[in-house]
Amino acid sequence: MGETPRLVATDIDGTLIRDDHTVSARTAGVLARLVAQGTPVVLVTGRPVRWLKMVYEQLAEPLPAVCANGAVVYDPVRDEVLRADPLAPQHLAEVAERLRAEVPGISFAVEILDSREMRHETHYPLRWDADVDVIRPIATPEELLSLPAVKLLARAGEQDPDAFAALIATAVAGLAEATHSSSSGLVEISAAGVTKAAGLDWYCDRLGIAAADVVAFGDMPNDVPMLTWAGRGVAVANAHRAVLAVADEVTSANSEDGVAAYLEKIFGVG
Repeated sequence: MGETPRLVATDIDGTLIRDDHTVSARTAGVLARLVAQGTPVVLVTGRPVRWLKMVYEQLAEPLPAVCANGAVVYDPVRDEVLRADPLAPQHLAEVAERLRAEVPGISFAVEILDSREMRHETHYPLRWDADVDVIRPIATPEELLSLPAVKLLARAGEQDPDAFAALIATAVAGLAEATHSSSSGLVEISAAGVTKAAGLDWYCDRLGIAAADVVAFGDMPNDVPMLTWAGRGVAVANAHRAVLAVADEVTSANSEDGVAAYLEKIFGVG
């Protein structure tokens, strides 16, 4: 990509925001200036819709988002889901059956209602979420698989994240997508064909913007499809080795406002 990009797509955690989960004033300012000059900025994240509010509160205005690793495209201005591509209940059941046979002690949670709510098995460890209004343990085993889910989450105690994700990806091959963005052995499972790249491609197609005109930023394996798809894929310096391997360029770390620094350079908006 030689020309100035027409759209900016960025992951949130480990990429756009600092390790303390804050958006720096520098980063918020750069994004606001880009939007003001007519360049669309899209957040592309593994986060559910309900986890966007804490980021939006730190931005000049909320940005459109591709959530749940590509399964949900969200318009925050209208609080509207533009597109959802969930795992159907019958596919959820087959995936869960395969994984229970393959991984002793595995436990599951599901993101439902376009990732506005979560249900989990009683022994599934909750690490961050504690909102009892939208996050609840299932009452029966059947409840876990009764509704379409934009993401199935799997844990089996502390695991090497890369090895565990590879094991699950092999087990669900041909039926679903498996990736990870954690250091603690959490694997994220989506419907077949659902990736950050696919969700972003759908959104860009609505705007008439080609992949070649997109610059995308990321740091973890779930960002690999997006960085490979985009005309210019940029890894932050703290990125996982799989991301560094596919990136066209590397910017400074998330803790050093790497996305903002790169955008200032190529758009002249510093």
